[in-house]
Amino acid sequence: MPIKESELILNPDGSVYHLNLKPEHIANTILFVGDQNRVEKITQYFDTIEFSTQKREFKTQTGTYKGKRISVISTGIGPDNIDIVINELDALVNIDLETRTPKEKLTSLEIIRVGTSGSLQNDIPVDSFVLSTHGLDLNGMLHFYQIDKITNPSLENEFIEFTNWNSQKARPLIIENDKGLEEKMESEHTYKGITATAGGFYGPQGRVLRLPIEDPKLNQKIDSFSSNGHRISNLEMETSAIYGLSKLLGHRALSLNAIIANRANGTFSKDPSSIVDQLIKYTLEKLVE
Repeated sequence: MPIKESELILNPDGSVYHLNLKPEHIANTILFVGDQNRVEKITQYFDTIEFSTQKREFKTQTGTYKGKRISVISTGIGPDNIDIVINELDALVNIDLETRTPKEKLTSLEIIRVGTSGSLQNDIPVDSFVLSTHGLDLNGMLHFYQIDKITNPSLENEFIEFTNWNSQKARPLIIENDKGLEEKMESEHTYKGITATAGGFYGPQGRVLRLPIEDPKLNQKIDSFSSNGHRISNLEMETSAIYGLSKLLGHRALSLNAIIANRANGTFSKDPSSIVDQLIKYTLEKLVE
């Protein structure tokens, strides 16, 4: 049965609604960045650029790097935007947009986030790279999907008990990365850990301006949580949503972050643009090895 026009919205030219893309515009390997201005910081290293478009904060460029076809897409900030981007990318490869029906043969995309983040641990310094073994979902977006098969209830329960998690907030979820991509992208230069994903920048990440927060000690609890070698390395706003939706839809995902701040010791990178550029070059080279 065809998917209704109100559910899968297309632009007059047949492109998906928010991303402004058609199936031929994207590669099977896709790099996610938050900031639209970071797209060209990656594609400046491409040999060719075949396609560019932008609608709102969603900017896409597709081209080749050392012969490998890659798309770079800016997602904007937060899990709500990831919900838009991954669902529309999946529609491009796994739904026939003319008949509005899912394809019988599904395509698995390779999705790598190239982001920035703040470290929560003293021993993960600024100007380092963190590879996210898991996403710790603190924002609740994934609860709108059927997620039972992709979560880690035992580890989640340990976290809930350790932090005395308020039951009025969404239950935390822990979702693993794609191990094949982890093996491909890791090196002696990468730290590893669970990446916590908040649903906002201020209160949800423990920042206090004029509004008091529900649990002023939550960040300290997150920092000190540990279980069977797992600890929470950094805090941002996209990774768990990328991991969760990718697993549900059959895509392979990994999140890499340049650490530009260390919230445990209060330090900030002296040259954040340089470490981001280093992560970009590292990611591109790993993809073509």
